[in-house]
Amino acid sequence: MTNPLHKLSGEGVAVWLDDISRERLRSGNLQELIDTRSVVGVTSNPTIFEKALKEGDAYDAQLHDLAARGVSVDEAVRFITGYDIRWAADVLRPLYDSTDRTDGRVSLEVDPRLARDTERTISEARALWWMVDRPNLMIKIPATVEGLPAITAALAEGISVNVTLIFSLERYRAVMDAFLAGLEKAKENGHDLSRIQSVASFFVSRVDTEVDKRLDTIGTDAAKELRGRAALANARLAYEAYEEVFGSQRWKALEAAGAQPQRPLWASTGVKDPSYPDTVYVTELVAPGTVNTMPEATMEAAADHGEIVGDTVRGGYAQARADLAALAEVGIDMDDVVKLLEDEGVVKFEKSWKELLAMVASRLGSAG
Repeated sequence: MTNPLHKLSGEGVAVWLDDISRERLRSGNLQELIDTRSVVGVTSNPTIFEKALKEGDAYDAQLHDLAARGVSVDEAVRFITGYDIRWAADVLRPLYDSTDRTDGRVSLEVDPRLARDTERTISEARALWWMVDRPNLMIKIPATVEGLPAITAALAEGISVNVTLIFSLERYRAVMDAFLAGLEKAKENGHDLSRIQSVASFFVSRVDTEVDKRLDTIGTDAAKELRGRAALANARLAYEAYEEVFGSQRWKALEAAGAQPQRPLWASTGVKDPSYPDTVYVTELVAPGTVNTMPEATMEAAADHGEIVGDTVRGGYAQARADLAALAEVGIDMDDVVKLLEDEGVVKFEKSWKELLAMVASRLGSAG
């Protein structure tokens, strides 16, 4: 019987793992997931690294050395995360080579405390790109208003970018514009466009969590009927926007110069509401040229019982618009929803970063 994740890959969806740890790397588990779960990429974030540091002894030797050298906590975080990202990039390198640089990618996030600071985000992206020094790296930059010019600037310098924290269709269009502008500048700067990759991480489950909460507060039968529809509708219309932009003459000029499209990446695909199928943000967002980054639990659920029935996005644009219209009719302001989610996302990312710093500080103290 065909593994559903293999079938998902056959539909043009790249399967990425939303997790990393040194134990996963040294045990060979990442390679095992590549071999058995069709994994072709990895994403990371501060919460993932904090969790990894809590478990086992994989970081003990490095922490001892960092403590002995008396490095700052911020510097230690970059040494620790950089080591894991380089290792993962090396494991994924054969996929990077065999997919003509499309997959085999691993993402590392800029300091979330810089999300509202364009210049420092650009400087941080440069520093991380230099530090990891792997062609299959992607630097994660948030899609805040201040992040947009940083995205363009990084791409213009030949840095591959994973744009994170996208919730709204309007902001997604701005992200695609920033991507095109970055490639146009990269071309002017003499960079090989075929070596620059980007994904646009469109968050899914958090949209349903916030909208469903508001629907429950409204409490009418009409409102209850709309639970669980907002996130998929939002994501499907994002793909429609993607098709429009990457069918334009502006894009075709870049494509002729060797550029690869910025793929939509479905992020936050772990189901938060236990009443929903645990694979809903996988099976209902199947479309060619996309990426789905999954926590391991979601990946295992999809491998076990995910039903992949072909494209579940492109035939659903009219229904998606109808669902968003129905949500508006019962009083859901999607503009307010996505603004809140972005603001909360920035705060949560910053909180996660501070928790990672605290964890590293504690481990350095113990190691010292």
